[in-house]
Amino acid sequence: MKNLIVAAMALVCAASLSAADIYVSLASGKNKNAGTKEAPLKNLWKALEKADTGDVIHVAEGVYPGKATLKGTFRMEKPVSIIGGYSADFVARDPLKYRTMFQAKNETYVRGNCMGVLHLEFDKTMNAPKGFNMSIDGLIFDEGFANSYHATKGKPDGFDTGMWLEGPAKNIADKQVSPNRYMIYSATASRGEGDITIKNCAFVNCGNWAVNLNWYKGEVKIENCVFVNNRMIGASVACSCAQPSVKWEFEKNTVLFTWSRLNDLADMGFGIRVNEKIAAEIEDNIIGLNVLTGFDNTKGSGKTKKIKLDGNVFFLNRESDIQMTASPNVVKVRVDEFEDLEGTDGIESIEDNVDLKDPSVFKGRLNAQYLNAFLSMKYSESTRLDEGKCNGLRSMLGLPLQGTIKTQCDMFANRYPLEDALKLFGAMNGKGAQAIK
Repeated sequence: MKNLIVAAMALVCAASLSAADIYVSLASGKNKNAGTKEAPLKNLWKALEKADTGDVIHVAEGVYPGKATLKGTFRMEKPVSIIGGYSADFVARDPLKYRTMFQAKNETYVRGNCMGVLHLEFDKTMNAPKGFNMSIDGLIFDEGFANSYHATKGKPDGFDTGMWLEGPAKNIADKQVSPNRYMIYSATASRGEGDITIKNCAFVNCGNWAVNLNWYKGEVKIENCVFVNNRMIGASVACSCAQPSVKWEFEKNTVLFTWSRLNDLADMGFGIRVNEKIAAEIEDNIIGLNVLTGFDNTKGSGKTKKIKLDGNVFFLNRESDIQMTASPNVVKVRVDEFEDLEGTDGIESIEDNVDLKDPSVFKGRLNAQYLNAFLSMKYSESTRLDEGKCNGLRSMLGLPLQGTIKTQCDMFANRYPLEDALKLFGAMNGKGAQAIK
């Protein structure tokens, strides 16, 4: 047994020592280069084809288009790390200054066999990778120019687009329908036993769930990310193994404006969702302005979940801050009633969650025009918002106060300005996405 342990440790050390650093620079690289800092590759897809398990791909600033036959998408078949936010010469790193971006255009994107902009699909056999620890760090995803938006319908005054269109409908001026894909996706059939960390990333204007990970075994960490104006779900992690085998940490993220499945606002629109067979720790996030609920806990049996929901800030989620199953019913609860839920449906801890106390933290960070249109949508849900809290945000942003929330303005997932989404990093000290250091 001792010899087996020594041999296993030797294999781990050998794998660590053999891990390579691969450099990619759209501005100065060439795909025939060696992939070193001095001679970087040009395209990320080339680095993903070249990389082996455990390698680290360092990506400089630029808008990365994807391979010609899969424009706008990148397929990852081995667990490697992608670190973005470098200057073109790799001398400095600042993900918000030197932006490593995935921002497809409507006229050029090709979905192909990928369901996500970054599509993870590891081996499905006994050869599936084990013991890996991968990171996706400092990437910016924006589908705002790949989507198709109506020219006039659902277009508030001053907006540059009308409402988001689901295929087969499309704006006559567009070549393609909206992509309706995830931003980071791990396939259900994918196998692998290891850990993944997603941090310092932005997910904006997605026509589907922003992050949809179907993980087999290991730990998933999503930390210090901004999710703005995505459709259906901001972030969801599911366990694809028959037995509970996934731990999910969701910490210091900002999740705003998650839209419903359709423009009737009838279903979906969850900031985050916990699925069955998941042990989740959801801490110190800002979760607000989601169309249905901030945190959805209705998927799968609560008996297989272990949830800690502590220290989060919830505000102005249109129907509730939590939606969960309390057999045989689905209950919708605001943050000031969370204490009643402890011990219910897999919840192990639900402490120190609060409503937004100081709206001024968003001054100069939330797009005031978008916020005003969202708070004023002409749907029956408009009556469910707390009048005082709405006016608190309006006052902070210098908007006119309203005694009731009624207007003739309709909208649905209209494009949100990327620049404003990135301003949300560092909005509130200790809560939500922090400034990237």
